[in-house]
Amino acid sequence: MMPPEEESLDGGGDRDGGLVLLQGLKSGSTRKQGCDPFAQTQRSKLQHRRARINQQINKEMRMRAGAENLFRATSNNKVKETVALELSYVNSNLQLLKEELEELNSSMDVYQNDRLLSSSSESISVPMIPLGLKETKELDLLAPLKDFISEHYGEEGILFEKEIKEFMELRQAMRTPSRNEAGLELLMEYYNQLYFLDSRFFPPTKSLGVFFHWYDSLTGVPSHQRALAFEKGSVLFNIGALHTQIGARQDRASLPGLNQAIDAFQKAAGAFNYLKENFSNAPSLDMSAASLNMLVRLMVAQVQECVFEKMTLLRAQHDFLARLQLAQEAARVEDVYSLVHQTMTQAHVKDYVPFSWTTMVHVKSEHFKALSHYFAAIALCDCPVASDAELPEQEKAFIQFHVTMPEGPSLRVLLQDPEERRKLGKAHLKKAIMKHEEAMRIHGLCKILRKMDILQEVLSFAHKRSLSKYSEIDHEEDFFETGDAPDVHPKTHQKPEIKSPSFSQVKVTDIFHRLEAGLKEGDYIILVNGKDCRWSKHAEVVQLLKSTGEEGVEIGVITLQGSEGPKAADKKAAAMSSGSGMLKSNKENSRKSLMNSKGASTLLVWSKKSKRSKKSTYGVPFTAVGDNEAMY
Repeated sequence: MMPPEEESLDGGGDRDGGLVLLQGLKSGSTRKQGCDPFAQTQRSKLQHRRARINQQINKEMRMRAGAENLFRATSNNKVKETVALELSYVNSNLQLLKEELEELNSSMDVYQNDRLLSSSSESISVPMIPLGLKETKELDLLAPLKDFISEHYGEEGILFEKEIKEFMELRQAMRTPSRNEAGLELLMEYYNQLYFLDSRFFPPTKSLGVFFHWYDSLTGVPSHQRALAFEKGSVLFNIGALHTQIGARQDRASLPGLNQAIDAFQKAAGAFNYLKENFSNAPSLDMSAASLNMLVRLMVAQVQECVFEKMTLLRAQHDFLARLQLAQEAARVEDVYSLVHQTMTQAHVKDYVPFSWTTMVHVKSEHFKALSHYFAAIALCDCPVASDAELPEQEKAFIQFHVTMPEGPSLRVLLQDPEERRKLGKAHLKKAIMKHEEAMRIHGLCKILRKMDILQEVLSFAHKRSLSKYSEIDHEEDFFETGDAPDVHPKTHQKPEIKSPSFSQVKVTDIFHRLEAGLKEGDYIILVNGKDCRWSKHAEVVQLLKSTGEEGVEIGVITLQGSEGPKAADKKAAAMSSGSGMLKSNKENSRKSLMNSKGASTLLVWSKKSKRSKKSTYGVPFTAVGDNEAMY
């Protein structure tokens, strides 16, 4: 099991974010679980530095926008020269800030498990690539939501201040999730609450006047939108990013740690894939389809790497078939990292992804290709010659082992002749050494990767191991020229699974459930779709409501007000799915109660139809927003 997490990764976009949250907690809030904005760890300090750089980038970009506007507007040559100089200075500052942010995003080692660093060279794991969290600014929803409640629901907004503050505290807490399951649940809780918020306060015909501010996770470039879909998408991105950090911190020298890392990276892939498929028109590059596609492939590759490491723990050390399987698993890892490298070097992604990431992926591709040839050589040179009983099974496995069959004797002779096995093994080792050297050369091209001692140690150890084995099997009387070994056919025994987020696992209660879509406790229903039901029995009214379809229902109500007796009140309408909606208690609302079968959320859109002396008529049509939500 994962050890208890005492550390956190701070995602606050403002320096005073922690103070605001502390004040909220002191006032009686219990939103502490899964959130720890004050933990001073390497990772939290890294996130604080990222937040500071984001703010500086935002400031420089505003200055640049102002200078560019002045440059276009003025006709004075002296002013133009001064502004051009200022623009040059600002652009230089921006470049330095982006380079500093890139270096932070390349700090993979601080997310890794410390125990990996003290292991023996043979069992050290290559560092994984985690993502930092997207930063966001603090958001004040008190006045906008109070006004909306008064205008839209006809309720006193001040009566819902407690709920509004509770939601704001939840949002503040999710900016600094702890790097464990509690942190994930906190993000998921907020994400689920956004669906309730969407259904109550974000009709498509009216803007709430609230802007959601988020920073790009890799470039620090700020973006802001009114669309709640942008907020949802950004939180979903952070769910995926937090999974990558949890995966990177596992002890991959043990089987439980590997299984947890596999699960975390598969869930990260699922979060990014869900975001790619269900949100469009993203304003920031990190949430564009091209970037998300790259991230999904990167997570799948990291899962495949963990599967290979798992195989090295489970397979017998001197079994011929097990060594062949390891070689094919390594070839599969090389295959998926090659695909990731191709994706990272595409036009829309190349200039965006940190150079250290692209280099790391390229290094891993060459490294695992070398390992595939190394384990092929070990299988041929170190394992005993097949007996007559073992031969059929080994022949079957070896037929499918190479991409093309090696030149030379027949398969049966190859498997039973030690000298022929040595020759082919030597060819594989020669190719392994070449690929190890290529991995080390590429690694040396990146200044940031050169600082990673653990990666350098892994590459150096693997290279020396192959050289040592080559020297061991190389004979002075070898007069033949070592041939070119065919590549190993990639194959895996555990295909990575892209696990979509399971929103229903985190049950939440709608914070604003007291609104009840405009209905109050004690209201009397007098009309259902125009049918007078003042004298109907309770069961008959319930049956009328249940018989309505997905198009919704229009109801008329009477509200008792104090001692004045029954008075005609507003004729209101409520969108209700058949057999659910307002007929059920809202205390344990889950996301499903606001979603149709395709996962769309309901919206109550009120439009005034007519006005009479003592009562008004309102129509509330039911609309559905599908899973594919536009951020624009």
